[in-house]
This record gives sequence, C-alpha cells and structure tokens, in this order.
Amino acid sequence: MKTILHISSSPHGENSVSKKLGKSIAGQLQQANDGAVVKLTDLGENPFPHLDAKLVQAIRTKPEDLTEEQKEILQGSDAAIKDIMNADAIVISIPFFNFGIPSVIKAWLDHVVRAGVTFRYGENGPVGLVTGKKVYLAVASGGVYSDGPMQAYDHAVPYLKSVLGFIGITDVSVVRAEGMGIPALKDLALEKALAEFSF
Repeated sequence: MKTILHISSSPHGENSVSKKLGKSIAGQLQQANDGAVVKLTDLGENPFPHLDAKLVQAIRTKPEDLTEEQKEILQGSDAAIKDIMNADAIVISIPFFNFGIPSVIKAWLDHVVRAGVTFRYGENGPVGLVTGKKVYLAVASGGVYSDGPMQAYDHAVPYLKSVLGFIGITDVSVVRAEGMGIPALKDLALEKALAEFSF
C-alpha cells in the first residue's frame, strides 16, 4: 500500500469527530505500510460544485468531442478520479446529517461516477472500472444506527456501499463513532470506534 486517500466532508474542520476518526484510520494505515503517503481532500473547505447544465453536458460528451471550455469544467472531476485511481486505500469521513450523507459528498460522487471513466455499460449491465481498492467509511452520528430501532434510518452507509460498488469498489469496511448526541455514550464514542477498528 503506497497511497491512502482521505476524503473529509464535515463543515466543522478539525473539531469534526468524523474527520478525527478518518484521520486516525488513515494514520494507522500509514504506520502499517512503510513509505505510504496520505492525501487529504477536505470537501468541507473545498467543496465540488453541484451539477448544473454545463457540467452534465461536459460529463456526457465524448473525450474527443470536448471543447476547451468543457475540458476546463471537467478538471476537478478528472483530478478527483485520478486521486481515486492512484489510491490503494480510501478513507471517507462521513458526518451523519438528517439520516444521510452531507451534500458535499453527493457532489463529489457526481464528479466521480462517470460513464466510460469509472464505470461502463456492458452487454449485461453496468461494469465498475475502479477495482483493487479498499474503502473505510468513518461515520460519526448523534444516534445509534448500526443496529436497533434506528437502523432503518441509516440512508448513508447503504447508499455509499451501493454507489461505490457500482463503480467497482466492493471491499468496504465501516467504522462508527455512534451516540455523539447521547450523554451516556458521547464521551467514549470516538475512543470505542478506534478500539474496534482493524484492518
């Protein structure tokens, strides 16, 4: 393992529990792999633009037909995909917002999931083109969603597993700091998550 990509999506910067969790996971992976490098993409500080008509048109245009303007529009998308392709492991820090992912992660995914680039349509349906990657989802939530009565409200982890699997990434582990909004759990939630992490 040479390259570890850490995608952080919280607006809370260094105070973010999900970012701390992801940073610790990436750090442990780095320590376990001599010479490995961690690259941070902080979507909280530098979000990708949401889809608009020009971006959608550029994404759907064949590479040989792209205008100079469209090539410029796709620079961020191309760079994000290059980072993923170059990474051996990917850590995605997810703060749980309203039972789902932050919009900055959705925008990033919209730049990453591209027909003909990260997946293609084959005779038997879509085929993921991003293979050989290990992903760790570092999830922080106010409640407990891994099991119990609130499990059905988790629309973050199942969605991320589905969309990552769609582009070929099926080796996904989930590390949760749960109960950050519950007095009896919050003080030990991060510590518990890190104690249970293994790779």
